[in-house]
Amino acid sequence: MSDILQFDGSPWLPPILAVLALLSIWLLYRLVRSRKCDLETVLADISYDRLDGLVIPSADEGEIVLDYLLLTSRGLLILEVRDVRGVVFGGDKMQEWTVISDERRYTFPNPQPALYDRIAAVRQIVRQVPVAGRILFLDGADFTKGVPGLVCSLSDLRAEFSETNKAAAKIKIEAFMSHWELIARNN
Repeated sequence: MSDILQFDGSPWLPPILAVLALLSIWLLYRLVRSRKCDLETVLADISYDRLDGLVIPSADEGEIVLDYLLLTSRGLLILEVRDVRGVVFGGDKMQEWTVISDERRYTFPNPQPALYDRIAAVRQIVRQVPVAGRILFLDGADFTKGVPGLVCSLSDLRAEFSETNKAAAKIKIEAFMSHWELIARNN
């Protein structure tokens, strides 16, 4: 019996390696899917309707693409999602933000000015509805030197925009609905 279980170049090695590879792929798939489910769950909790990848005219010439536009009990929420892993160094007045992870170091432009442009463009369409914007960094980002304005995590987003009083939320949503339909029609 012990001769059958030896791994000295026997035919058992390739099937075992194949099973381990499949298990690793499955675990990676589950991790990616659970991250998306967390985002989807929070978006469903805080919004009463949503538009993904919405293209609207910009305040000046051209067009702007919104990752998500959510109808919430507080008005419309523009959400830009960043899936960044590592330590993020960014500030309100910094031109470039830096990410340092185990694999690499890179910079990207401060996303706040673009978000201000998106907010202004939506306000041009719906003038009587509150419009807010947030830059959502998923769980892999760590702001060790402080979180810049308009930046949030999933838990921050849920805490700020969830509504516990559903009756009051329904009244607010009904007041915003004609404006929401104006934007949805142009999609």
